[in-house]
Amino acid sequence: MWKWEAEGQPKAVVAIVHNAYEHHSKYAWLIQKLRGSGFHVVTGDLPGHGEEVGRKVHDEAFEDYIAYVKKLLMIGIGDNLPLFVIGHGLGATLVMHLLRKEQLECAGIILSSPWLSLVHMPSKFSNVLSKLSSGMKINHEMDSELLTRNYEWRLEAGQDPDYSSVVTARWYKELQLFLKSVAQAQVSISDRPILLHSAGHDRVTDTAIAKKWLMNQQLSEFQYKNWKRLYHDIFQEPEREEVYKYTEAFMDNVLRSLGYIV
Repeated sequence: MWKWEAEGQPKAVVAIVHNAYEHHSKYAWLIQKLRGSGFHVVTGDLPGHGEEVGRKVHDEAFEDYIAYVKKLLMIGIGDNLPLFVIGHGLGATLVMHLLRKEQLECAGIILSSPWLSLVHMPSKFSNVLSKLSSGMKINHEMDSELLTRNYEWRLEAGQDPDYSSVVTARWYKELQLFLKSVAQAQVSISDRPILLHSAGHDRVTDTAIAKKWLMNQQLSEFQYKNWKRLYHDIFQEPEREEVYKYTEAFMDNVLRSLGYIV
């Protein structure tokens, strides 16, 4: 895990939990924006992702993902500053799971394009998953063209040796069960200010399910923002500056409500 110090006087800490298949380096632009706005940033790579072990096939246990996120948040809390959590894709779903299971010491939560019901499935095996052996490899085919309209990032992603959407059948089955358990949970998450971003042209996940999940929570304060033209990876899109300003305004308003001068 890594930590970047704020440029100037810090006002809060932001922990970033990335999506499946990718790694923290994808968030370099966001990290720099946060630092320039007075936020410390802590993040890292989910187990089996990035350069950690150089694996090309994902078969990690979801319990290990959850343990990693808990550890990341504990590091964020260590600065004795308000903590915000940004979770994207599966990273958002992991945060949602923990919000229901744990009393997280955080000032606010930002969820972007959470995975609750995938509309993009592995085409070759989608109809026979239940019959596949646990170790069989499946390509989820989560290519950059699905994720963003940003042509420069598409080129960069296509040359990234540490990005892989190849998984085992066991992992994919566990993924589906995990998403269903979060989406259909009857118990509300702990009450924290939440901003949920969704993309109007998301071709990866069903945004209606995410909105329904948010409306079913017992929350004192929440915001839902649908970015009509954007693809799944909202922080990589050509409009990411607008997305960032909206996110920063949410965090600043939470800090003001806590008595901080920002």
